[in-house]
Amino acid sequence: MSSARPRHRVTPVRRLPLAGALRLNRPSDIWFKPALSVVVAVGVPNLTLLALGRLDLALYSMAGSLCALYAHNLPYAARGRALARVVLGMLASVAIALVTASLTSSAVVLVAVGALLAAAHKAVTDLTRIGPPGPVIFTFISSASLFAPQTLGQVPGHLALAAAAGAWAWFVGMAPGLVRPHGPERRATARALNAAAGYVDAYAAVFPAGERGERGERGEASGPGHERARAAAAAAVHAAWQSLLAAGARPGPRRALERLVVRAEVALAAPADTDPARLRTWARDLRGTHPVPRPEPGRDADELLGVEVELLAAGPAAGKSGKRRWTEGLGPLLPLALRTALGCALAGYVSLALGVGRPYWALVTAASLYQANLTLTWSRGVQRVVGNLVGVLLFAAVAPLAHLGPAALVLCCLAFNFGAEALITRNYWLGSVCVTPMALLISEFTGFQEPGGLITDRVVDTLVGAVVGFVAAVAVTNRRAGDRIEDALDTVERAREHAARLIAAERPGSGPGSGPGPGPGALEAARRRLAAALVELRATTDAASGEWWQRALPQERVMLAEQAGHRTLAATVRRQGPHVLEDAEA
Repeated sequence: MSSARPRHRVTPVRRLPLAGALRLNRPSDIWFKPALSVVVAVGVPNLTLLALGRLDLALYSMAGSLCALYAHNLPYAARGRALARVVLGMLASVAIALVTASLTSSAVVLVAVGALLAAAHKAVTDLTRIGPPGPVIFTFISSASLFAPQTLGQVPGHLALAAAAGAWAWFVGMAPGLVRPHGPERRATARALNAAAGYVDAYAAVFPAGERGERGERGEASGPGHERARAAAAAAVHAAWQSLLAAGARPGPRRALERLVVRAEVALAAPADTDPARLRTWARDLRGTHPVPRPEPGRDADELLGVEVELLAAGPAAGKSGKRRWTEGLGPLLPLALRTALGCALAGYVSLALGVGRPYWALVTAASLYQANLTLTWSRGVQRVVGNLVGVLLFAAVAPLAHLGPAALVLCCLAFNFGAEALITRNYWLGSVCVTPMALLISEFTGFQEPGGLITDRVVDTLVGAVVGFVAAVAVTNRRAGDRIEDALDTVERAREHAARLIAAERPGSGPGSGPGPGPGALEAARRRLAAALVELRATTDAASGEWWQRALPQERVMLAEQAGHRTLAATVRRQGPHVLEDAEA
């Protein structure tokens, strides 16, 4: 395969969309879990401090409490490790902020440190793929801590309070596992089944029954809707296997979930022979506390499942060391980290120049904008401005109630905590409507303030952070996004060719003097590697497609690579058992 890469012409500036940025989506299927978790994780420490008459320390307890927002999609074995890392990362950030605040009162230095911390938060959360709410919570807490009056002798006590709240947040995040220990894996499997059913429906809409065998098996071009459905289903199945891998032990329910994921993979390989209603029924039965559906086992499906289990026991079949994956992940994040550092610093300094008393609000606003590409950053900026402006109006309405006393203040904050997490999955701006008054009320834990001044400062800082932050994103281009597509294409092609060679080697009489061929584990490892490469190619292409001043992307080559890759994936399923597809209909 030639290593030369084709040159692509430079395309004009991409349009930044406005329509759709404020459109509401379906709520997350677990929206209530982070919403309830944060209320419990924040409420117990805050009410304790209220009873002790030390509500002024709530900032430090919230540093640990807000860690309960993370890792709700992870199986509990992996969640425990992830939450522990989140708490330790939060404590490290707060420690840097508190020590800096105790050593200097220079706002210029504090803004610079806050911008560097924000860039580090962006890089680390993206690299580890910790998921929502991403870096913004770390940046919000560390930036507020930078501007909190502090002495060096107070730092250990404040960190101890944050650590205690973090331990409580860890317990809150892990507690549901006592009641529903396989909940995350069940949800991941249900998503895979629903996505596979969606692909089957899209396939049936494109290929009439008489043409399925002739055109569908060749994977002919079939339109963007069909391709998106197939990519989404492949990603959901891959995510389900990753969830099952992270779960650790394999009790009976876990093995039943593995069988269901196999059925989803069979649906991708043979959509014409799959009943989407059956997939959706299995997915629906995975909700709640119903027993895990147990499809009728078939001999070849059992063989396929046994190979999957062999791979799960051996670990991810990426063929790369963890060190290499981390090293490879740093390069693409450097432009985003630089955008974050520059945008946050400039936003803070402009806020200082305008005489706003809380420049960290502008810094946090800028930090919240930065997404995988410029188009998404623009949309997040629109959402942030709209949400914050509506939020300050909501704060003005509830301020008289919150000012009735410290208890009312705490209860209002808890209500907004719940509302933010309940609404933010519908659209970021809707969640920001609750985040904004919550942040304003938190600033009053040390004493009630005049609402008009808080509202003015917040509006100015929101506009400054959004405008300056977006300008910094435009200034720091990410021209290497196209190169990463080329790298991802090369990875897919190598993985596809490797899988194709194994398929050919396993055919009886595939060549003179051919041996017994590779074992099923080798083919399955190749299949998982190809599936992961296809998911990464789609994510890389989507991210690069939203960059500004980007050269024309090899969209046709991507489409052909995805079609060939998915045909090879389907061939591996068929090759692993001639009756696997029949078993899906049993």
